[in-house]
Amino acid sequence: MKALSAALLLLIAVPVTAQAQDYAEVSLADPAKEAQAVALMDSIRCVVCQGQPISGSNADLAGDMRRMIRERIAAGESPEQVRTWLVSKYGDWVTFKPEVKSETMPLWLLPLLALTGGGWLVARRLKGRKA
Repeated sequence: MKALSAALLLLIAVPVTAQAQDYAEVSLADPAKEAQAVALMDSIRCVVCQGQPISGSNADLAGDMRRMIRERIAAGESPEQVRTWLVSKYGDWVTFKPEVKSETMPLWLLPLLALTGGGWLVARRLKGRKA
């Protein structure tokens, strides 16, 4: 009976200890490169969380993206080269500051059109109340 309870306890304890492993991220040794990496991480959108930068996301994919950014910057790539690589891999949506080009024009124009349309509707309503 003791052997059975010990085996059962072991079966329960092994997955718990496996989950408890801390995969702490290792910062770059060069403070200037680490600052570049962190600044880039703040401007890249988590593709899982969608509204959060990868610097503050707990998603596994965000952790992988942070690791890739640090590896590429440590290898000598500039933050802009890493950003270009991330955009080519995940699309224009991954960056909080997409480039203005024909494919991203709706990202820039839709807020302006919505603001103009909203202003027009408000003006029309106010004009209707005065009459």
